[in-house]
Amino acid sequence: MTDATHAGGAEAAESGMPTNFIKKIIDEHNESGRFGGRVHTRFPPEPNGYLHIGHAKSICLNFGLAQEYGGLTNLRFDDTNPIKEEQEYIDAIKEDIRWLGFDWGDREFYASDYFEQLYKWAIQLIKDGKAYVDSLSADEIREYRGTLTEPGKESPYRNRSVEENLALFEQMKNGEFPDGSHVLRAKIDMASGNLNMRDPVMYRILHAEHPRTGSAWCIYPMYDWAHGQSDSIEGITHSICTLEFEAHRPLYDWFVEQLGIFAPQQIEFARLNLTHTLMSKRKLLQLVNEGVVRGWDDPRMPTLSGMRRRGYTPEAIRDFAERIGVAKNDSLVDVALLEHHLRQDLNKRSLRRMAVLDPLKVVITNYPAGQTEYVDAVNNQEDPAAGTRPVPFSGELYIERADFMENPPKKFFRLAPGREVRLMHAYYVTCQEAIKDEAGNVVELRCTYDPATRGGDSPDGRKVKGTLHWVSAAHAADAEVRQYDYLFTEPDLSNLPEGKTWLSVLNPESLKVLTGCKVEPALAQAAPGERFQFLRNGYYVVDPDSTADRPVFNLTVSLRDTWAKMQRKG
Repeated sequence: MTDATHAGGAEAAESGMPTNFIKKIIDEHNESGRFGGRVHTRFPPEPNGYLHIGHAKSICLNFGLAQEYGGLTNLRFDDTNPIKEEQEYIDAIKEDIRWLGFDWGDREFYASDYFEQLYKWAIQLIKDGKAYVDSLSADEIREYRGTLTEPGKESPYRNRSVEENLALFEQMKNGEFPDGSHVLRAKIDMASGNLNMRDPVMYRILHAEHPRTGSAWCIYPMYDWAHGQSDSIEGITHSICTLEFEAHRPLYDWFVEQLGIFAPQQIEFARLNLTHTLMSKRKLLQLVNEGVVRGWDDPRMPTLSGMRRRGYTPEAIRDFAERIGVAKNDSLVDVALLEHHLRQDLNKRSLRRMAVLDPLKVVITNYPAGQTEYVDAVNNQEDPAAGTRPVPFSGELYIERADFMENPPKKFFRLAPGREVRLMHAYYVTCQEAIKDEAGNVVELRCTYDPATRGGDSPDGRKVKGTLHWVSAAHAADAEVRQYDYLFTEPDLSNLPEGKTWLSVLNPESLKVLTGCKVEPALAQAAPGERFQFLRNGYYVVDPDSTADRPVFNLTVSLRDTWAKMQRKG
């Protein structure tokens, strides 16, 4: 484990919880009176895909800061690219934010709300000689832009007159030119050391139907132009962005200053990078379109809809976001930390149930034929209020195949010929015989039970080292269980071994579908979204595909907490 994989870096190591440098900036603003003590943030998603765990960090940060300071948070959709945006994504984004536990009240806005104002401001910059219509092609603009070590070159169209620029821009708006023939650029400095200040594009021509404005516009603003001005219109005080926008901040400030409008403070923080996890919406869309996953809500996806379907809780995600804190430097957070917070939350809230995923039949030869009794089983030892439940017990049961070995090693404490174990909540049983098929495979165990050990304790004080879960064969429901693993085999997708691509490190074992699993009868009635701990197996959630005739369960997370073990070793 490298230092980079420990969330929060040195701050987390020293204090247990990382500090939040953004709070220090807000405190300084409040002390100076810059925004009159106001804290007004916004979450500005582009509706071109579903939100993922990286967005959750930003959501928790923006809404959390506003709540802490008694402020407000706007939801503003950056709907400036009609080619990639869909109503499906808008609806999904709103559902995910609410699921996380946040609400924007009546402050739902769209960049398209401001198209008319942005257009008028663009005209103002043209009249002030600070914007011009450029007729270079996209490739030529890129070539003229220069490099990090070489200054750019001015476009031959840079010194068009104000009148010509106004006329051309009006024609662009009226749809008189084809896509790509002209753009509107800010006139700043082609020799600037910051490439973002080298006459950035403000508008491009797109003859495309917009989900909200229809065909009213043929020109659409670029993010850098729409972003700061939208913040200003809404009175945003702290415009919190991920670190890649740090180099864009001078441009953000330049536009606001040239227009003489309200100036928010842009603040950048390091985005979330998680091991074994892809954070690119473009690549996630590719996985969906190519059928690598079953959709945006596939439980292997890092999308909030996928995590919800897998059984994640919003509380666990919020706790995780608080734990990793806010940093100025990129780092790689171990996914084991996220799973640790998930286990902690699920352990408190999940009802315990018995489910046998790879069943091996057990016949108790001295149990009364045809008899059924009910034993009391604790629903959740972490929650006394959860009480107990009756579980049917009979002379024919199923146990996990892995809980029996014919020739066990020394430290195998489960069932073996001649060995006695405890059946959870029920009795002690002793294996007398293993029945095999013609191929030599064990297909059934013959056991005897001790009636005096009902409840799982022996009156004579004898102890057993193994305790097994089980289900009654006559009462068990057949179920499908989907076992999930990481979607990618490599931990750091930004630093793959030579010759590897992100598609080449897809995990072929990321999904295993188990059929013929045997579960407690009560689990057949569980509703989609209900979460359980399958004793000795892991935490599971009922999938939306589930029916009473065929219950389906998704593995949320195993019981093994690798993060907790790392902390103990550390």
